[in-house]
Amino acid sequence: MSKMRVKQLVVGMVETNCYIIYNEETKAAVIVDPGDNPKEISKKCAEFGVKPEAVLLTHGHFDHMMAAEALRDEWGLNIYSSLKEVEVLKDGTKNLMTKWFRKPYSLTPDVTLVNDEEFELIGFNWKMLLTPGHTCGSCCYYIADEEVLFSGDTLFQMSYGRIDFPTGSGHDMLASVKRLLTTLPEDTMVYPGHMGPTTIGHEKKHNPLARY
Repeated sequence: MSKMRVKQLVVGMVETNCYIIYNEETKAAVIVDPGDNPKEISKKCAEFGVKPEAVLLTHGHFDHMMAAEALRDEWGLNIYSSLKEVEVLKDGTKNLMTKWFRKPYSLTPDVTLVNDEEFELIGFNWKMLLTPGHTCGSCCYYIADEEVLFSGDTLFQMSYGRIDFPTGSGHDMLASVKRLLTTLPEDTMVYPGHMGPTTIGHEKKHNPLARY
């Protein structure tokens, strides 16, 4: 039986999915895309009886990372992102803070990852898949042994992320979605940055980019 548990919270003004993933045996946890409300995220961790050890960011937009620094300060954890997304995280225009809040904001991750880099957290082996399109350094986190993918704003339920923000690219988005749909097992459970969960098999049949 799997020791992995996935809990979803919807946070912030654009209803971003934040995930608390933890090891049922050790109670060590990872937080994916804490977009807002760090107090509520910490409250949920306490309710689940878990201790966060890392934050994983799928990309640098404000609605996926605004609570990251507060969680880092509270729990003494590291913030992970793709290396190519650092420019977005550190630029208030590219991370959309100046557009939505009229003020710049810069976040520097503690750990940067390159495409297909594997790393161990909370007793599971993770792989960072670089999936540009929504932003230049957007990525997904894949746990092969659990057949789980955290897809951020790359792959949605029968949809995909916007490509009209700074550093976005339609060509890259198509290539990234096709990569996921053609290389991952159909039973892979997909937890996206917005909307509900899906599977790779479902998206191969119903995603609008699957036909290309």
